[in-house]
Amino acid sequence: MTQPQSVCILGSTGSIGVNTLDVIARHTDRYSVYALTANKNVALMLAQCVQFHPSKVVMQDEQAAEQLRVQLNVKGLNIDVEQGASALAELAASEPVNIVVAAIVGAAGLLSTLAAAEAGKRILLANKEALVMSGQLLMQRAAKYGATIMPVDSEHNAIFQSLPATNSGVSFAGVENIVLTGSGGPLRKCSVEELSVVTPQQALKHPNWSMGRKISIDSATLMNKGLELIEACTLFDLPLEKVEVLIHPESVIHSMVRYSDGSVIAQLGQPDMRTPIAHALAWPERISSGVEPLDFKQLNGLHFEEPDTQRFPCLRLATEAQAVGGTAPTVLNAANEMAVDAFLNGFVSFLQLAQTVEYALTEAKISPASDLTTIIEADTIARQLAQNKIDTFRNKLS
Repeated sequence: MTQPQSVCILGSTGSIGVNTLDVIARHTDRYSVYALTANKNVALMLAQCVQFHPSKVVMQDEQAAEQLRVQLNVKGLNIDVEQGASALAELAASEPVNIVVAAIVGAAGLLSTLAAAEAGKRILLANKEALVMSGQLLMQRAAKYGATIMPVDSEHNAIFQSLPATNSGVSFAGVENIVLTGSGGPLRKCSVEELSVVTPQQALKHPNWSMGRKISIDSATLMNKGLELIEACTLFDLPLEKVEVLIHPESVIHSMVRYSDGSVIAQLGQPDMRTPIAHALAWPERISSGVEPLDFKQLNGLHFEEPDTQRFPCLRLATEAQAVGGTAPTVLNAANEMAVDAFLNGFVSFLQLAQTVEYALTEAKISPASDLTTIIEADTIARQLAQNKIDTFRNKLS
């Protein structure tokens, strides 16, 4: 019997992390949990430690790390708890780890994902921001050090599954273009007037998927689809004109590949992240995910429409950033993170999310994204520009 593969989950208390652990719990003969990380959710991390008994845990928040140590001691669990961003990177690159699930939301997951690539790990990539910020750098390091990057985003995983398979991955033989589908989010039918008064609670109510707060807001603005477009171009080494975006409200077809002979191959399934997680964990094999099979008799039809970039300009901004290249996607991502946080805290309106991002893209100096220092500097400047715009909006409110 082969030894179970050792898994490190970066962001285990988020939706991807929780779903990954659900899949792993079904296959303890194949996978063991070596390490878990989180920001500050002590209660859920404690529960995960009790169930999975990892060897190591990293909490980014120092106070949370200390609270966890105390509670683990009460439970009689001897688990090493560390704290901080540097500990994350060290853990992702540590020798016992075979698989790294990169599920930390936002730019905070960049350094640990790069560390995993440089250590030649199998990376289940759910942190799209790492590819958006520094896609060329990440892919180059993965190739140099022999890391395998498996997409966990449902759209990119669907594309991967719909491409011709090879011994080392996938081929683009005969491919015309790829089609990224998206639900359109909870506000798809809202007018501009209605969007102007949307609350965070309304924007968070995704019709199909259960996701974290940040990605739910990105879905509502269509920024998530824009980030995925940039990610697809980088992950599959495609020009913009080879990537199409369609709104598909039912979220049954997760993405498609068009071929030169007129064929279209699509990946279908329930809107449940355990499906792409199970695929990425086991590829090139298949394992059960716990997801109910798709019942075609229950479907009331599949519908598609063009995305409306007038009402939802974030998709347009992402497309423009990818066309410009260099640090433009880094600026886009950083400004969007700031804008989403401000919206969730009531500092800007829904329509001001895109305005904040557009301001940062207009004002920032775009440079070649050739090294990590340049990328981090662009991220820092973009966040300050975004904050300046957010402060302007807040001052008008007061």
